[in-house]
Amino acid sequence: MLRSLIRALPVTLALAGPAAALDLEAMTDAERDAFGDQVRAYLLENPEVLMEAIAVLDQRQAEAAAQGDSAMIASHAEALFENEGDWVGGNPDGDITVVEFMDYKCGYCRRAFPEVEELVESDGNIRYILKEFPILGEQSLMASQFALAMRELEGDEAYKQAHNALMTMRADVSEDSLEALAESLDVDFEAVQAEMDSPRVAGIIAENHRLAQAMQVSGTPSFVMGDQMLRGYVPLAQMQEMVAAQRAE
Repeated sequence: MLRSLIRALPVTLALAGPAAALDLEAMTDAERDAFGDQVRAYLLENPEVLMEAIAVLDQRQAEAAAQGDSAMIASHAEALFENEGDWVGGNPDGDITVVEFMDYKCGYCRRAFPEVEELVESDGNIRYILKEFPILGEQSLMASQFALAMRELEGDEAYKQAHNALMTMRADVSEDSLEALAESLDVDFEAVQAEMDSPRVAGIIAENHRLAQAMQVSGTPSFVMGDQMLRGYVPLAQMQEMVAAQRAE
């Protein structure tokens, strides 16, 4: 604990003496005890120092994490941004690409849904990619299979209609509710059902899971925004700030 504190403090403690005295291994037990008492007394008199040290440490860790995320994104750029199994919306020629790993049964994905829609539509220059990443059980998997099957059979517009409906569906995802959804979209449910179990759909989902593992994505929603990652829900205003920061770089 004492070693960590000394490394984290951004100030030089006058009471510590010359730099050589900070070599704890060279101190006697009595000197270490005295030094510990001095550090404790200093922090009790100046508790703001510890908060400053923690803030500096947090900032350094955040910067290191961001650099690590950027490196992962660069290493997996093709799978993230150019996978033909993904639906691409927004502006296909946008100057910023936003990738979302999502799950239809995720409450925070549902909360983010209208805000991400507004982000993309109001900006007008964002390329938006959806990654089907079902991780919350059988209903999540069935929903993703349905959406992907719709895309395989009916194309991108039908996929987005199914995606929107699944994101706002109040009922449990079941064969009956999916059949009702297919009927509302004027699509043959038996054909969709057969495609849901196809190797193509299974392959897309498996590939997304492998990519998520490589990107250290373990929850939803998770976003890639340009060369940065955002894990978890954030309000629209913060997403807009991140997009603006990407453009300013």
